[in-house]
Amino acid sequence: MDNASWQYRVPDDSQYWVEMVKCQHACPVHTDACGYVTAIAEGRYEAAYAIARATNPFASICGRVCGAPCEANCRRGSLDEPVAIRALKRFVTDQFGPETGDYASYRAGNNQRMLPPNRGDYEKVAVIGAGVAGMTVAHDLVQVGYKVTVFEASAEPGGMLTAGVPVFRLPRELVRHEINAILSLGVELKCNMKLGRDFSIADLRTQGYKAIFLGVGLPNGRKLSLPGGEAEGVYDGMEFLKAFNEGKPLPLGRRVVVVGGGNVAYDVARSALRPFEALNQEEALQEMGHGEKMAYDVARSALRMSGDKEIHVVCLESLEEMPADKVEIHEGEEEGIHLHNRVGPKEIIVENGQCKGLRVVKCLSVFDEERRFNPRFDEGDLSDIHADSVVFAIGQTSDLSFLQPGDGVETNRGLVKVDPATYQTTAPDIFACGDVAHGARLFIDAIASAHTAARSMHDFLRGTRTDVVVRKRWLPAAYTMAEGWHREERRNAPVLDSGVRATSVEIVELSYPEALARRQGSRCLRCNVNTVFETDHCIACNGCVDVCPEDLIKLVGLSTLSDYDAHERLVQAGAELPLAAYQAMSPQEKDELGGVMLKDESTCIRCAMCASRCPTHAIQMKRFDHSLECVSIPSPNPKIQYSK
Repeated sequence: MDNASWQYRVPDDSQYWVEMVKCQHACPVHTDACGYVTAIAEGRYEAAYAIARATNPFASICGRVCGAPCEANCRRGSLDEPVAIRALKRFVTDQFGPETGDYASYRAGNNQRMLPPNRGDYEKVAVIGAGVAGMTVAHDLVQVGYKVTVFEASAEPGGMLTAGVPVFRLPRELVRHEINAILSLGVELKCNMKLGRDFSIADLRTQGYKAIFLGVGLPNGRKLSLPGGEAEGVYDGMEFLKAFNEGKPLPLGRRVVVVGGGNVAYDVARSALRPFEALNQEEALQEMGHGEKMAYDVARSALRMSGDKEIHVVCLESLEEMPADKVEIHEGEEEGIHLHNRVGPKEIIVENGQCKGLRVVKCLSVFDEERRFNPRFDEGDLSDIHADSVVFAIGQTSDLSFLQPGDGVETNRGLVKVDPATYQTTAPDIFACGDVAHGARLFIDAIASAHTAARSMHDFLRGTRTDVVVRKRWLPAAYTMAEGWHREERRNAPVLDSGVRATSVEIVELSYPEALARRQGSRCLRCNVNTVFETDHCIACNGCVDVCPEDLIKLVGLSTLSDYDAHERLVQAGAELPLAAYQAMSPQEKDELGGVMLKDESTCIRCAMCASRCPTHAIQMKRFDHSLECVSIPSPNPKIQYSK
């Protein structure tokens, strides 16, 4: 290999090793994915759950619907395919999570507190919105002694978990259990209490709430302003998903066009394919008035008469550019969804006030040369897709109508304006995070920002500064890899047959059987275990170089590192030479001075053959553990505004 192609870095601090565990570093809440995947491979399932739960109050839900940035960064993916981290999390949460009905493991697994452990008898705090952001804030604050009340506008908590995620991806009973586990810590929940309708921020202040958190999300869908857009049969994605998940069907008809290329578009399309009748009809009917029941019956009759459904997804992007997960696209194709790439909506085709289809125009490109969203169209290339309804799944918007001038909360382009470091709004006693503060992102991003917001609220109320410290330690590794771990191929979690999926709302993705889960866990490269080189013991025998199956270790002379800036620190430390004297040496003199061991960490498979081969034990396998710990400093946080 060419030396210049190797990234050279002197690991003179622990951050280097933190970043080497790429899955944990990529996770917004820094879940030790390597830890729980390894525990599963070893059959230590309860320990695996405790690790998965440690920094995440919604571990069970994330085992079903997380966007899994850990997998996108998994180093195994550079060799073949990433470890199935999310599905393996579900394997252990199914056994030990709150969905079992026993909340003891949930509480015991909370071993990395997001606030300092000292508990007090603290003030009343109001949380607006029982989605993942609001419930995470409540989870963190109640455990240190705050009296937390969560106000939820809907009849059921969960936010987008219940309103936006289709029931065939996330069972509602699981959502209830994970939220109930948080409530069991002492959080009070008040449903059917909408800010701006039933109470105001001024009311909360009058009632003695000393800090308020806004976690109201982005509840509304976005439509395009197109000719014919006001016709009957044109909906937005959030409107449709809420109706679907509540079991109150919209009269879509047999043929449906969904506009959008992301996961929400596929949630809409795959939901539209499924029968509303399979949802909780009796529960929905009990909540309806007489007029609603009549409309419901008409809609159900129309659906029964419509026969087989025909669902189309249209999007600007090419297949490669689509933001939707590849699994979503593949499963949608299996279920019979028709995908139209590189077209954009031009107008709604309308007859007698009713939607009859969508006229689309060919999209030449989505982004300009600077990668900004700036689609170009061929206006001469038009085509029609006949449909009974069109659903736009192109984004979400907020509803901030509850804000009053006296609240002191400023907004910016439909989002609540916050300090990005603390999530404090322009009103010192009000904090906000999640989608309403930073736009639509992953659930795990909202959970991470909520941890930060809770710490900021604690600092605001206590007049302290909470720092998150990364505790690091090296441990000798009793290290063996499972036989054939490097040949084990990724196998996704089993799913229902496509024919069954399209006619029911049963959960699509199933859990791994135990034997397969352990084999999939064995694929982990254990990036927290590293080859640690002891320079003083090395005799430069080249044995490690010879035995490495990936050819990623090299012993080279100092002169080969002349293109690197950092290597001079090594020379000065090892040879105690002044920098000027070293720079004046010839290449031969530099090589006579010593050599340097280079290792390409990006392709190391942690086989430990180099450590086994080393005759002087200069190479050892050690496990690098790091965890988050909150410490309280008894002085005001300079980033927090304590008063106007």
